[in-house]
Order: sequence, then structure tokens, then C-alpha cells
Amino acid sequence: MEKQRLNPTLVYVLAIIGLLCCCLSGLGFILAGIAFYIAHSQIKKAQLNPDDYDLKSVNAMNTAKTVALVILIINILTLCYAMYQIYAMGGWDAYVNQFQEAFQQGLESSNQN
Repeated sequence: MEKQRLNPTLVYVLAIIGLLCCCLSGLGFILAGIAFYIAHSQIKKAQLNPDDYDLKSVNAMNTAKTVALVILIINILTLCYAMYQIYAMGGWDAYVNQFQEAFQQGLESSNQN
């Protein structure tokens, strides 16, 4: 009987896209959380029937789970920092106004060059 293999590709893809979305105030926690959940559930299924799964693929999925967890933590910390910045600036409106001012300054400096 051939052993089943776990494929960590989807977990890696979701985690890496989640890392890229970290720049969007930590919104990548959604994708990283999904990646972590998928990896966790696949590993749990393999642990229930260890004789049915290839050990190498289970180890690869454990690595993918660790990567997803690290990216999830980075995104959650970034999200918390963004929420703190919004709170410290006096709310969402003040945050958006400051962003617009910085954007205008960037446009003006690029037009001068």
C-alpha cells in the first residue's frame, strides 16, 4: 500500500501572500491564519493515522505550519501597531488626514524633481 503524501504548497502560497499583505496594516493575518489552520488540520489527520502518511511529507507540512505561524504573529503584531497608531493620533479621521497630508507632500516633492 502506497502512503499518502501531504502537499504543503497551498500553505506556503497563502503564508507568503499573507506576508506581502503585512504591509496593509497587518491584514495578511487572514491568509496566514487560513494557512496555519490548513497545515494544523492536515498534520492532525496524519497523526491519527501515522502509518498511512509519508513521514517526509508530514515533516514538510510541519515546516509549512511553522512558517505560517511566524507570518501570522508578524501580521498580528503589525495589526496591533496600526490600531495603536490610529488610537494615538486621535482616531480614524486624524489618521486618514495625516496620511493624505504625507501623500500630498510626496506628490509635491516628486513634481519638483
